[in-house]
Amino acid sequence: MAALLRSARLLKFSPSGLLQITGTKRTGPPIGRLYSGAVGSKQTGVCSRQISRTSDNAPSQLWPYTVGCVRNYALASERRNESGATVVRNKQMQQFDWALAKLDNSVRRTGRITKTLLLRIFHDICRTGYPSSNQALLLLRSCGYLLPEVPPQERTDLAHRIWEKLQELGSQYDVSHYNAMLKVYLQNEFQFSPTDFLAKMEAANIQPNRVTYQRLITAYCQSGNIEGASTILGFMKSKDLPITDAVFNSLVMGHARAGDIESAKNILPVMRGAGIEPGPDTYVSLLKAHAERGDLDSLKQTMVEAESADCCLTDRDIMQVISTLAKAGQQQHIPEIVKCLKNDRGYVPDAMNLCLSLITQGFDDTAFLILKTFPTLQTESFNPDSSNLGNFFIRHCVNMERPLEKINSFCKDLEDSKLHSSSFSFALCCALEANKTAMALELMKILKEQDFPIRPHYFWPLLTQHLKDKSIAGVIQVLKGMQEFGVPPDIETLSHYVLPVFSDVNEAQQALQEAGIPWESEGCLSAEIRLMANNDLDKLYTRLSDPSFPPVDHSSFRNSLISGFKKSNDAETMVKITELLFKDQRFSRGNKNPGEVASYFLYNLIDSMTEREIQRQEEKLRTYFKQLHAQKITIPLNIFRGIRNLLEMHHTPELVQDVRRLVDPKEQASNDSSGTATVSTKGRMVDFEKKIAELKAENQPTGGVLKRAIVACAEENLESALELKQKHEEEMTAGTYATLINLCCRHSNFEEALNLKTELSQKFPSAVLDAVKYIELVRVLAKNGKVDEAVDLLKEMKEKDVVLDDSHSSLLFYVLNSLVTSGGVTSIPQLLDTIFTLGLAKPNANLCSPLITAHLEKNDLEGALKAVQMCQSRYSLMPRIHDVIVGLAEKGDTALLQTAMDFVSRERGEMSMLYDLFFAFLQTGRYREARKVIETPGLRARPGRIHWFAEKCIANNQIEALEQMLDATAKLFECDRDVMYSYVLRYCKKTNDWKKAEALWTKMQEENVIPRERTLRLLADVLRNNGQEVPFEVPETWYQEAPTPKTPDNPETPADLSMDCQVRLIALCKRGKAQEALEMLKDADKKGMVLSPAPYDRLIRALLAEGSLEDAMVVSNIAAAHVPGFKLSDTASTLLIITLSKKGQTKDAVEKLRSMLQTDQLPGQMAITRLVQALGNQGNIPGIEEVESLLSNLDEPINLSTMVFTNNKALAHIKNGDLEAAVEELEKVLMNSEGKTPSIAFVYRKVLEEGNEKAFDKLSVMAERLANHFACYRPATDLFLKLLDMGRVEDAKFMLARCNAVAEQKETLISYVTRKATVPKQVDKIKSLVSLIPDVMEKDTLYAYLMKCHTQDKDFPAARALYELMQEEGIAMDKLSLKRLSMLYHSAGETPPFPEPPESFKFYADKLKEKNTKAQETAEE
Repeated sequence: MAALLRSARLLKFSPSGLLQITGTKRTGPPIGRLYSGAVGSKQTGVCSRQISRTSDNAPSQLWPYTVGCVRNYALASERRNESGATVVRNKQMQQFDWALAKLDNSVRRTGRITKTLLLRIFHDICRTGYPSSNQALLLLRSCGYLLPEVPPQERTDLAHRIWEKLQELGSQYDVSHYNAMLKVYLQNEFQFSPTDFLAKMEAANIQPNRVTYQRLITAYCQSGNIEGASTILGFMKSKDLPITDAVFNSLVMGHARAGDIESAKNILPVMRGAGIEPGPDTYVSLLKAHAERGDLDSLKQTMVEAESADCCLTDRDIMQVISTLAKAGQQQHIPEIVKCLKNDRGYVPDAMNLCLSLITQGFDDTAFLILKTFPTLQTESFNPDSSNLGNFFIRHCVNMERPLEKINSFCKDLEDSKLHSSSFSFALCCALEANKTAMALELMKILKEQDFPIRPHYFWPLLTQHLKDKSIAGVIQVLKGMQEFGVPPDIETLSHYVLPVFSDVNEAQQALQEAGIPWESEGCLSAEIRLMANNDLDKLYTRLSDPSFPPVDHSSFRNSLISGFKKSNDAETMVKITELLFKDQRFSRGNKNPGEVASYFLYNLIDSMTEREIQRQEEKLRTYFKQLHAQKITIPLNIFRGIRNLLEMHHTPELVQDVRRLVDPKEQASNDSSGTATVSTKGRMVDFEKKIAELKAENQPTGGVLKRAIVACAEENLESALELKQKHEEEMTAGTYATLINLCCRHSNFEEALNLKTELSQKFPSAVLDAVKYIELVRVLAKNGKVDEAVDLLKEMKEKDVVLDDSHSSLLFYVLNSLVTSGGVTSIPQLLDTIFTLGLAKPNANLCSPLITAHLEKNDLEGALKAVQMCQSRYSLMPRIHDVIVGLAEKGDTALLQTAMDFVSRERGEMSMLYDLFFAFLQTGRYREARKVIETPGLRARPGRIHWFAEKCIANNQIEALEQMLDATAKLFECDRDVMYSYVLRYCKKTNDWKKAEALWTKMQEENVIPRERTLRLLADVLRNNGQEVPFEVPETWYQEAPTPKTPDNPETPADLSMDCQVRLIALCKRGKAQEALEMLKDADKKGMVLSPAPYDRLIRALLAEGSLEDAMVVSNIAAAHVPGFKLSDTASTLLIITLSKKGQTKDAVEKLRSMLQTDQLPGQMAITRLVQALGNQGNIPGIEEVESLLSNLDEPINLSTMVFTNNKALAHIKNGDLEAAVEELEKVLMNSEGKTPSIAFVYRKVLEEGNEKAFDKLSVMAERLANHFACYRPATDLFLKLLDMGRVEDAKFMLARCNAVAEQKETLISYVTRKATVPKQVDKIKSLVSLIPDVMEKDTLYAYLMKCHTQDKDFPAARALYELMQEEGIAMDKLSLKRLSMLYHSAGETPPFPEPPESFKFYADKLKEKNTKAQETAEE
C-alpha cells in the first residue's frame, strides 16, 4: 500500500492557509468545513449537505450560497468573502487525508480493500463537486489487485466509471493518472490498444514519461507482442531513457507468451551484461512463464537458481506462481508448489487474498487447497468447539453464487476435518445476509437433514428486503418456504416483518389464507392484537371483548399495549381494556388469577414511563386510576408499593393517593409514616376514637394517636381527615399540623394547606415547618400558578432560618423541574432568582437546568441559548449548553449556532468551544465534522471532558458515538489511548459483546497501544465470561515485544542480545514464570552476557515470592560476579527475610535484618512481622528482644504495632511451657495501656489452632479477671469473638454468661460484623453473634450487613427472604442494599419488585458513609 499511496501523498499540494478564529491566535478549520447540514437532509456528503431539504432542481447558481450557509459557521471573520469553491477545495485536502487513512488502514490490516469502502469514498468525493487530482489518483490506483473480491472486468469498468465521472466534475488529469490507468489495465489483464492509449494522451496534450513506456512494453508483452515491445524499447533508447529491471521482467513474460521460452531464459544473462543483476521479480516472471507451460521441472530448477543467486522468494512470490498455474489450467502441479510456502509472517492475509482472488476467477478447488495450509488451522491447541476459520472463504463462495453442491462439499470437508464447527449454519447466515433466498432455502434443507433446528428468525433477513419494498408477493413466498420447513411464523415474525407490509389486518388475513397459511393460530392472533394495541385501542377493545375471541395470554401483547396506552388520550377505553385483563380468564396463562397477573400490567405501565412522561400525562393517569377505582379494580399491596416507589422516585406523589385507592381492602398494610392500616378506614376510626377517649380519661397525651388517625384517614379521603381535625381541634399538636399540611400538598389542595399553616402559626408561634414540608408546599403552589405565594414562602424560610443541606437542594431541583411542562418559562426564573438571592441554595448547574429545559421542551432554542447566557452572566454557569448546541446542530440554525459558539468561546475559551462542538457533532451522527473539529491544530486532550461524554455514551448505550470518538481522537495530542479503549471495553462488558471486544483488541495492536493491566483484565473478563480463549496472558502480555527481524546489514550486537535478554527475562518474571527465567539467565551467563542490576533483582524477587530460596541465592551469586557492588533492593531483601522466616532459618533472617539496617535499607512491615512470628513459634524470646532493640534505634521508625512483639513473646513463653510468664507479659501491657486497650486476638487464635487447652484455660481466666475486676473488657471480647470465629458457639455462650459486659462492647462487636461482611461465606458467624446478642446493633444496620453477605455469596433465596422479612417488619431498606438485591434479581433472571436505584454502587456507598459520619458527629456533639 505504501507504493500505491506514497506518490499520491507527495503529489498533495499544501493548503492555502488555515482560517484564523475570531478573537484568538489559534488557527483551525472553520465550522463551515465541518458541518454537514440538518437531520433529514437529502444529500449526505460532507460539503454538499444542505441545512434543510431543498428541491433537486435548484439552479446551479445556488451552490455557492448553499456552501455559504455552511460558511456562516466559520470562526474567522476575515474569510467570510471567500468563494464556495475555495472553501470546498481547502476542504478537499482534509478529506484526502481521511480517505488516504481509511484505505491505508484497510490495506495494512488485510492487504486489500472492499468495493463498498472504495465506492463510499468515491461517492463522498463526488459530492464535493470539486474532486482533486490527488483524490482521482488514489481512487484509480485502488482498482487493481487491491480488490480481490471483484472480477477483473468489473474492476476495469469501475476504473473507467471513476475516470469519466471525475473528469466530468472537473478533475485535471496529468501523466500520473494515465500511468495509474495503465497499471489497472495490466493488473486486470485488460486487452487494449497501446497505440490508441498514446493517441488519447496526445489529444489531451499529456506527454508520456518513462513509466508510461515501461507499462506499454508490459502491455505488449502480456499479449506476446514482442515486435510492439521492441518498437517502444527502441524509442526509449533513442530518448536516452534508462532501461530498468522492470522492462527486462516484462520481456521475460513477452518471450514466454510468444512461445519462445529459451529467449525468455536468455534475458537473464542479457541483464547481467547490462549491469543489472536479476532480482526476485525477474525470477518470479520466469517462474510464471514456466507455470503457464506446466513445466514443473523447470519451475523447481528456477527456484534452485534463484536461491543460489541469493534471491529470497517470499510466500507472496510463490502465491503468484500458484495463481498463474490455476489460470493456466495446470492445477495438477499446485500441490507441489504449495509445499514451497514457508508460512512467513503475514502469510495469512496474503493467503486470504489469494483465496479470494481464485474464488472470484472460478478456481474454488485451488482456493480451498490454499485454505487448508493456514497455519492456525494446524495447531494442536485448536479448540474445535469455537473454530470459525474459513468464514471468509464460505462467505465469498456464497457472495459469488458458487453452485450449492460446491459449497456443500466445502462445508462438509471443513467439518469433517475439524476445521470449522458450524460451517453449514455460517453459510446459511451469509446467504441470508446477501438476500440470496433460493440458496438460503436449500441450505436450510441441508441443515434440516442434519437435524439442525430451523428457527423463525432465520427468515427475518429474507423478509427485511421485502418489507422495505412493500412486496406482498415476496413476503408470501418466504412464508410458504417457512411452511415447507414446518416452521410456523411466530409472533415476532408476524408483528415486525409480515403485518407491516399490508395496509390493514383484513388484507393480511385474506392474503395469508389464500396462500394456505392458517390465520387462527395463536401467533397470528397475538400479532394482530399487537398491531391494534399500538394503533387503535377502540378496535382492540371490540376484538378482545368479543366472547368468541380465543384465549391469548396478555404478556404476548403487553409491551404493545403499554405503548398504545402512552400514545392514547382515551382514558375510558384504557380502563375498559384494563378491566378485561383483570376480570377475563382468557388473558391469563394457566390457572393464575387474572387480577393478580394483570396487576403487574399497571406496574409495568408506570415502570416504562420516564419522569417527563409521567409529569406530562399526570392528568390522564389520574383520570385512569380514578376510573379503575370506580370499576372496583383492585391490586395487591406489593404492586401498590412498587408503583408508589416509582411515582415517588419520579416526584409525582399526588398520584400515589389515586393508586392507593386501588389496594385490595382485604389486605392489611402499613402506610409510609406509621403502623396504621391503609384499609378498613371506618373500623379503624372507631378504634382510634376509643383509644383517644381512653388516653383522655387517663390524662395522657393524644397527639400521637390523632396523628396516626389523620394519616390513615387521609389515605382514602382527605376531607375525612380534615373533619377529624376539626373534631379534635384541641388535641392537634404542631407535628400533627405539619403532617396534615404535607398530606394536603400530596393531594394538591394548596388552599387548605395554607389555611392549616396559618392556624399552625397562630396556635404555635414558635413552631417552624421543616425544610422538606416547606419545599413541598412551594412545589404545590408554583405548580398551581401561585408563584407569588411560593416566593413569599421562600422568603419566610429565610426569615425563620430554616436550614437546608445538599439533599434539600435536590428537592428544590425537582420542584423547579416539575414546572417545566406548566408555564415554567416565566415561573422558574422568578423562583430561581429568589432561591439564590436569599441564599437558600448555592447556584449550580443542576438547579439552573430546569430553566433551559423549559425552553427546550418548547423547541425554543433561541430562548434556551438566552437563558444559558443569562445564567452565565449572573451565576457563571452554563447549564445544558451541550443540549442546546445539539439542538442547534440538528435544526441547522447556522446563525444561532455561530452565536452560541462565539459565546462559549468568549466565556470559556476556544478549546472548550471546540469540545462542545465536537461532542454535539458526535451525538447528532455527524462524525466527519466531529473529526475535523478534533483535528484542529493545537488542540489538546481534555480527559475530564472526554470522560464525561464517554460516561454519557455508556449510560445511554450510544456505542456508535463512543466508537467514533475513539477513532477521531487517534491523533489528538496527549490523548490517553488506553483510557479511550477502556471506555469502549466497558460498554462491551456491560452488553456482554465479546466479538466487539475481540475486535478492539486487534485494533489496539494495530494502533500500537500499550494497554494497562486494568484494561487487559477488563478485556479478559469479557472474553472469559463468554467462554472465549484469552489471546494474551493476564495482565503482563503487554510487556512482550515482537522481535525485530535481523538482516545481514543489521546484525545483532552483544548489546542488542543483552537488552533482548533483559526484556524477555523481566517479562517472564512478570508472568510468574520464574523458573523459565532462571534457565534463560543461566544460558545467558554461559554465553558471557552481562545484564544490568535490575533484571537480577527482579528475578531474585520472583524466585523468593514462590519460595525458591536456593535458586534466588544462585542468581545473587551470578549478579555479584558480573555487577561490582551488587546488593539487593529493599523489596528483595524484605522477601528474603520473609522466605528465611517461613523456612525457620531465623538466625539467617536476623542477620540479614541487621545487615540491611547497617546499609541504611529499610525492611518492610511484613518482613518484621513474619520474622517475629517465626521467633515466637520457636520460643526464641532473646531473638524477639534483639529484633525489637534493632528497630528501636531507627531514625525513621517503622509503623509497626508494639503488640507484634508482645503477642509473640507471650506465644514464645507458651511454647516454652511457661504459662505464668505469658500471662504476666500480656497483663503488663493490658493493664498499663493508655487510651484504647490493645487486642490479643492473635494469641487466642494461635492457641486455639494448636489445640492447647491448658493455655486456653489460663488465658480465659485472665480475660475474665481483667473484665470483672479491672473493667478491662477488650481481652474478654476478643476471646468471645475468636470462639465464634472458630465455630465454638457454646463456649462463646458460656463466656458471655460469665462476662455480661462483653455484650456492651458495641464498637468492637460492630467492627467484627463489618469485617465478616467483607468476606464470603461468613453470614453464619454474624447470625451466631446476633443469636447470642440480639441487640448488638440496630436492625436496619444489621440487615444491611446481612444483605451484603448474601450478595457476596450470591445467595438469591436468602436475600429475597431477608427483603420480605424487612417488608413485614416495616423496615425500609437503604438504597445500597436495594442496589445489591436488584443485582441478584437480574442474575436470577427475575424482575425486582421495586424500582432499581439508578446510581452506581459507589454513589450510594459514599452517601451512606456520609450519613453515618454526620450521625456520629451529631452524637458526639
